[in-house]
Amino acid sequence: MPKQIHLAAHFPGVNNTTVWSDPAAGSHIEFDSFVKLAQTAERAKFDFFFLAEGLRLREQGGQIYDLDVVGRPDTFTVLAALAAVTERLGLAGTINSTFNEPYEVARQFASLDHLSAGRAAWNVVTSWDAFTGENFRRGGFLAEEDRYSRATQFLATAKELFGSWPADAIAADKASGVFLRDPQAGTFRHTDQHFDIAGRFNVPRSPQGRPVILQAGDSDAGREFAAATADAIFSRHGTLEDGQKFYADVKDRLARYGRGHDSLKVLPAATFVLGDTDNDAQEKARIVRRQQVSGATAIKFLEQLWNRDLSSYDPDGPLPEVDPDVSDEHIARGRASVRMHRDPIAVAREWRAKAAAGKLSIRELIIEVTGRQTFIGSAATVADRIDHLVQEDAADGFILVPHVTPGGLDEFADTVVPLLQERGVFRSEYEGETLRENLGLDR
Repeated sequence: MPKQIHLAAHFPGVNNTTVWSDPAAGSHIEFDSFVKLAQTAERAKFDFFFLAEGLRLREQGGQIYDLDVVGRPDTFTVLAALAAVTERLGLAGTINSTFNEPYEVARQFASLDHLSAGRAAWNVVTSWDAFTGENFRRGGFLAEEDRYSRATQFLATAKELFGSWPADAIAADKASGVFLRDPQAGTFRHTDQHFDIAGRFNVPRSPQGRPVILQAGDSDAGREFAAATADAIFSRHGTLEDGQKFYADVKDRLARYGRGHDSLKVLPAATFVLGDTDNDAQEKARIVRRQQVSGATAIKFLEQLWNRDLSSYDPDGPLPEVDPDVSDEHIARGRASVRMHRDPIAVAREWRAKAAAGKLSIRELIIEVTGRQTFIGSAATVADRIDHLVQEDAADGFILVPHVTPGGLDEFADTVVPLLQERGVFRSEYEGETLRENLGLDR
């Protein structure tokens, strides 16, 4: 029997994925945009809608990064509002474990799970940079190596709070008109190196018991954290070989935590460009990539590696001859991409070689090295590719990021999804009422 595919929809911020020059592009802050994408995802029977969150506007060269969204509504507020205009779609949000407290976050997610009748999901993330931390009382107080330690204890504490109410802690005696309460319901005490809290959790047990836990770390520590605690892990590995390696690695870690193979879903992020034919889609993808990476965007990306002001360079010209600045002072703040390049000089050398071999300009190179489209082709080709990757254990499904917000998911919902349903690898109706049921997870 073939594996069932899981699909989710990601509402992106304004960035180099989004083509906001497209006439169909809409607001990234008006509620109608969130409603449109969420309701399309639900119409297509997706597992969940995913909303990322940034806790500070990014900067480059001392100014607001001009490809970034200027403002984003609060995650919990948006998801709670979407609960009222959807019925079965899961509602997933990124909430930081570095700059929040377990009681507050647990209370918010338990409330969302009640309001949505069991559809809440929490993407647990950490933050290493003091730049973001300046917005908070604890600004920059954690060393990078300690962030997963806090995240692990944060999640463990939150789970204790979720579990502090037994399922039958409150029962109604209809005959007498009184409620019978468990006197210990909601009581908790947790002490470790990060938290020392005790009291009574004031939100009764929610429909799922606890939200579905998502995790996005790709480091060894991140993978281990996911294997120990998460229900699903995001992945950047969307090709067959890389996907299979990542899939096998995280699945193999589950046994040491007493977990089964299917208790953790692997969901790479994926973009797509559809066309009437494969050739048509390839041409559309080429146009989309040039829209995503303008000349100004290319220079901004190059600056993040070179760590220098490159505004005087021609994006249609060659790469700078000067090497990247490897000092600790970064031109970009609040962007993980700078720290992803552990050896900027070596990366610059690779980029120069690639540019020389292909006779690529700065813009052409950036288009090449920041390639985004995972799936390109006709609806039939894309459906076949998605199914193949899932059946070959490169993934359990995908989190789709449309390049036009909020209507960019419509074509996928109308053309690819029916083909997956015909193959018997994607649902025609939701299996259950809660997100945990629809993901095939134990309670």
